[in-house]
Amino acid sequence: MTTLKHILFFNQITIETISEVGGKNASLGEMYNQLNPIGINIPNGFALTAEAYRLFREANHLEKPLEDLLFSLDTKQYSNLSSIGEKARSLILSASIPDKIRDEIDTAYQLLSEQCETSNLNVAVRSSATSEDLPTASFAGQMQSFLNIKGAAQLIDAVHRCFISLFTDRAIKYRHDMGFAKLDIAISVGVQQMVRSDKASSGVAFTIDPDSGFENTIIINGCWGLGENIVQGTVTPDEWMVFKPTLINPDLNPILKRQCGRKEYTMIYSEKSERKSAEKTIINTETSLEKQTQFSLNDKEVIQLSHWCHRIEKHYKKAMDIEWAKDGLNNQLYIVQARPETVQGKTNKQVREIYKLKGKGTLLTHGIALGDKIASGKARILSSPQEGNLLQNGEIIVTDLTNPDWDPIMKRASAIITNKGGRTSHAAIVARELGTVAVVGCGNATSVIKNGQEITVSCAEGKDGNIYDGQLKWEIKELDFSKLEMPKTYPMFILADPERAFEMSHYPNQGVGLMRMEFVISNTIKIHPLALCAPEKITDSTVSTEIAALTKGFSDPKNYFVDKLAEAVSIVAAAFYPKDVIVRMSDFKSNEYANLIGGKYFEPEEENPMIGFRGASRYYSDFYRKGFALECEAMKKVRNEMGLTNVKLMIPFCRTVEEGENVLAEMAKNGLVQGINGLEVYVMIEIPSNVLLADEFAKLFDGFSIGSNDLTQLTLGLDRDSALVSYLFSEENAAVKSLIKETIRVAKRFEIKVGLCGQAPSDIPEFANFLVNEGIDSISFNPDAMIKGIENILEAEKKTKRKILI
Repeated sequence: MTTLKHILFFNQITIETISEVGGKNASLGEMYNQLNPIGINIPNGFALTAEAYRLFREANHLEKPLEDLLFSLDTKQYSNLSSIGEKARSLILSASIPDKIRDEIDTAYQLLSEQCETSNLNVAVRSSATSEDLPTASFAGQMQSFLNIKGAAQLIDAVHRCFISLFTDRAIKYRHDMGFAKLDIAISVGVQQMVRSDKASSGVAFTIDPDSGFENTIIINGCWGLGENIVQGTVTPDEWMVFKPTLINPDLNPILKRQCGRKEYTMIYSEKSERKSAEKTIINTETSLEKQTQFSLNDKEVIQLSHWCHRIEKHYKKAMDIEWAKDGLNNQLYIVQARPETVQGKTNKQVREIYKLKGKGTLLTHGIALGDKIASGKARILSSPQEGNLLQNGEIIVTDLTNPDWDPIMKRASAIITNKGGRTSHAAIVARELGTVAVVGCGNATSVIKNGQEITVSCAEGKDGNIYDGQLKWEIKELDFSKLEMPKTYPMFILADPERAFEMSHYPNQGVGLMRMEFVISNTIKIHPLALCAPEKITDSTVSTEIAALTKGFSDPKNYFVDKLAEAVSIVAAAFYPKDVIVRMSDFKSNEYANLIGGKYFEPEEENPMIGFRGASRYYSDFYRKGFALECEAMKKVRNEMGLTNVKLMIPFCRTVEEGENVLAEMAKNGLVQGINGLEVYVMIEIPSNVLLADEFAKLFDGFSIGSNDLTQLTLGLDRDSALVSYLFSEENAAVKSLIKETIRVAKRFEIKVGLCGQAPSDIPEFANFLVNEGIDSISFNPDAMIKGIENILEAEKKTKRKILI
């Protein structure tokens, strides 16, 4: 093989050669040598070393002029950044690549073409700064890449343009911000066999949830064609969420969630290959409606890709940000780039700031929330980064989408709002790195928000980022978990929104004592289950059209209900795995069921739904039996297919022992047999009859969960929603405490678990003390009350210990 002084092929590169070829190329070489042999496809290639760039600079006498330019940069206001960058780029553009470097590039290109058994191989050309892709700085999008390069002339032009990209305005400022402002930052250029993803799909993957930092999941985004559309935020990509602990079991389905994105555009190669320039080698086309509704990977491919990502993470011993591509000619998947994830690795999970709005305003629009903070200020609608001078410090950028040219501007904004983009778009990545509040993918932000309008951007309300009119007030609480002990009495969560589960898993906890299924049904599914079982009963065409739109892509609309419910529960179960997650089967009242889409065609009108047709009595009734079967099918999928056996089920509002027997029999008919595959079924203790017959209920169920709100209401005979008698509502009433005490004693006697779900133990230290003294196993709190609740339990346990010692 010809000796090339300034070229290293991938088989000559390891992570140790980072100073010669930069982080990006060092990672590719490392993977090619270490991971390719074990079945992870890495396209072959070579790197032009940083020394070649230095030789180019020396041969053209560029050091002094470039050094003088950078020295004159205004590093406070960056007022002359644009002119400095333009002059630097002009200097490099007017220079020429030395012949010996050209010859080596030409020779290496021919050798790579031969190794790939083709002439004039199509290649991807990527810049790789010698300080790039370090754990402290992502350099995401700072250096330029060129795709579909063919022939030596185009390749040499692409290399020259990579050299130029070291001095784009954004790259100059970014390097200075990250402490890499010296001229001795060099650039290597990677040349890699092009994967024909223009004929298939491509995307990105994170081996950690990029928003919450949850480490047990792999997040994969994909689109048709080249993945640049995802990075640029021009498309809403497909998204998969994969659970690492079950990934290793071939008998289980590790895919927690699938979301089909619109994938509005498909980026493909331009067929015009005769040009010498590296520019305009790709074009963006509109994706057909048929392809928009199809996933860009099938489940088998998602699982294969997840295995690769997991293996790469293990190799590097850190969370990774990975680019993948599928070749449409051979239908093979490839890893084309991997770098350390740079945001969550720096986050202190033990200290959290909790933002909470004090009131709500008029909702203008919403999109995907990045992070969990709130910001407010004047909206500044910008159509391009060239209008960046219009943005005043602390204002909110509102634009269609962003790219790396926006980076210097984004750093001056208090928040960022875009029409387009997903969780892995450029705006999302940069916002996470900057710690800036951002909402992406709103669709209509630039049309519904007025320039100069005072707005509030809230990412503190779950997965949706909401933009409100006016400057709203909010509060910030700092929680430090680092010194908080875990009490013997289990503190567990009351959870409704699955989208908060990953974030909540970082809190001190012992699992989920109550997951409310009805939140998922009303907020995600939205359709009455019987409307999916008996669509012929719906006579309003508008309602039928609405149902058809939501269930689009499902051959059987009932599968829509099952899959969406299973996804939501599996996310919560995965977040807290292997801790218990107790899922309460649906507990809507008839008036609440009627509010679901199609619900009015099925639900009766009741005078007092609170004590009417709810809970257990619905499940075995001829009226709701088919709807309950869908709930059971979803839970069976979570436990049996996905392997999340930490899910326990709970029956609400079970009035009699006979009802309990009927419900367990109905569950068994639907494949949920108590004791099989470790299935435990709890019952809510919320009716005085539950306590009076607690011995019989204890023989039937595996555990008790005391619902203090309903138990208080029904013990005292008052409507807790009535302002006229609300002053009488108190869990500390002697009658209520007597029932709670008896429930705990029965549970202890029968050696089954007993917990309580309610606000009182966090609000009232004396009530927590009462529960701990009685020996309750667990207390479940709403997320905002968890820390206070734990503190109350700890204090109660200290008092109990002191009593024992005395």
